[in-house]
Amino acid sequence: MDKYEIVKRIENFAPLELAESWDCSGWLVETKNANIQKVLLALTVTGDVVRQAKAKNCDMIISHHPLFFVPFNYKDIDIYCAHTNMDRAEGGTTDKLINVLGLTKTKNIGDFTRLVSLDKPLAIKNFIDILKTISPNMRYVNNFGAEMIKNIAFCAGSGSEFIREAYENRADAFVTGDLKFHTALDSPIAVFDIGHFESEIKVLDIFKSLLYGVEVFKAEESSPFIYHG
Repeated sequence: MDKYEIVKRIENFAPLELAESWDCSGWLVETKNANIQKVLLALTVTGDVVRQAKAKNCDMIISHHPLFFVPFNYKDIDIYCAHTNMDRAEGGTTDKLINVLGLTKTKNIGDFTRLVSLDKPLAIKNFIDILKTISPNMRYVNNFGAEMIKNIAFCAGSGSEFIREAYENRADAFVTGDLKFHTALDSPIAVFDIGHFESEIKVLDIFKSLLYGVEVFKAEESSPFIYHG
């Protein structure tokens, strides 16, 4: 398949104009090879991911996270990424997270955050059980001792900057990854940090759904954090 047809499908779903100005979404490496038979999907392009792609004779890597510097030894394979444009796209990264949890989005809040309004309040302890199905090592903050939640905001990846926006839109809780100490300390609502990796890894399923006509593999990846329990 022509690699530009593959990219066209991705960009029809998540147009590049949705990407943030600082982002590097799009072509990271563009070789002279146009015919793609095998694609490796990855959350993040690393040396190990490139080795996996070459071991499987893949012609192309498609990732969610961009590279702000491309090592020389990556430059003999096509690499394309869809990052903040995929985050902002309808049905994108956060919407996928919500669906994987068995929930249904009610509306978008701003550009990146989604709101789920439950039919009836849910005990926080029960919501934790839901989150643990994809993130066994999640952590949370509950500064005001809330016991029940009904309106839950979501932002996959590193979205703690949107806690205030979620609060102003009457969210009782916020789900994201990469929560920092002072952000947690100051949060006016319950915040659940399920991990950056865990919150975004299902985005690969979106890419896969767009790539019919080529052989698709998923890279073997895991969170860089090691938990002791």
